[in-house]
Amino acid sequence: MSVAARVGQPPSTDQLQALPRTREVLDKALSGERISDMDAIALLRSRDLVSVGRVANEIRNRLVDPARVTFIVDRNLNYTNVCVTDCDFCAFYRRPGDQREGYLLPKPVIFKKIEETLAIGGTGLLMQGGHHPDLGIDYYEDLFRSIKARYKIHLHALSPPEIQHVARRSKLTVAETLTRLRDAGLDSVPGGGAEILVDRVRRIIAPKKTKTDEWLDVMRQAHRLGMSTTATMMYGHVETLEERVEHMRRIRELQDETRGFRAFISWTFQRDGNRMDEVVPDAAMPTSFDYLLTQAVSRIYLDNVPHIQSSWVTQGMKIGQVALSFGADDMGSVMIEENVVSAAGTTHRTTTDELVHLIRSAGKIPVQRDTLYRDVKVFA
Repeated sequence: MSVAARVGQPPSTDQLQALPRTREVLDKALSGERISDMDAIALLRSRDLVSVGRVANEIRNRLVDPARVTFIVDRNLNYTNVCVTDCDFCAFYRRPGDQREGYLLPKPVIFKKIEETLAIGGTGLLMQGGHHPDLGIDYYEDLFRSIKARYKIHLHALSPPEIQHVARRSKLTVAETLTRLRDAGLDSVPGGGAEILVDRVRRIIAPKKTKTDEWLDVMRQAHRLGMSTTATMMYGHVETLEERVEHMRRIRELQDETRGFRAFISWTFQRDGNRMDEVVPDAAMPTSFDYLLTQAVSRIYLDNVPHIQSSWVTQGMKIGQVALSFGADDMGSVMIEENVVSAAGTTHRTTTDELVHLIRSAGKIPVQRDTLYRDVKVFA
């Protein structure tokens, strides 16, 4: 299968000629005017990384303190890898009945991991897992209440597809499910499971998973309940540049409506150990250049999202640091534990000391934050 066939039809010559010029788009953004979808596509197609990055950095500095870069100390706890969704891009999940590698962590193990997190100054628990066929609302209510009764920690847990799965299994609406989870201790919702918010793409890479409108509606319902969430994008597989921008448009439109997203995090597809290995050839794999350009365009386009997070977990620490000059104001998490990306062949680790050093080396003041971007410690 050719790359052109894999990603859909390339734009025609007339379409390319109709794109606005890069300088015009960047001047528009610097003047405070919202850029359009066509503008964003023009920036992505321009390959003018230096100019786009410079404007993304200027806009970042207008939205947040230009002297500071934040990060969080938390743990990414994957409570189960048992999943019925069979996403082609996922190397982490195991099918129900897999006695050798499938798991569901018992409470004592989860408690021990929380205690380890708190012991090194952690403030949050990012908890996500598979769509386990046996886990309904009662399981999560009991687990969240047990955690909150023992520990003072922020529960940033359950992606929209997981919440939809729980709702369906428990015969509840999404709003009812979120309300019960919130009352049991859920503090905020991570943006996992978004991949690309275009159903053509989702039918190819994750046909059993939450559809675009369903993902957005879970977030809408969470925002209406007063819960803060994040938004993500996993790209560089079968989507076109136009579909990458459509994803960002859907996020921007919902943010205009609810103002509930606090951050946007994008990362490149990792293909080792999953069924996408043969679909995405070497020549089509996104590079660090692609990553930095896409992040910079996201900062310019998503004018209503406060924070852009660097993805050192997939890019490595050096590119993660460079991303701070291309629109990112946050280095994400020290990430004491991570199992999903590493299952696809990319393993990067860091410490608080290393993040502080990298941020200082970039000429910024490191600030440890909590999940809601409140200061925990300033490393002056």
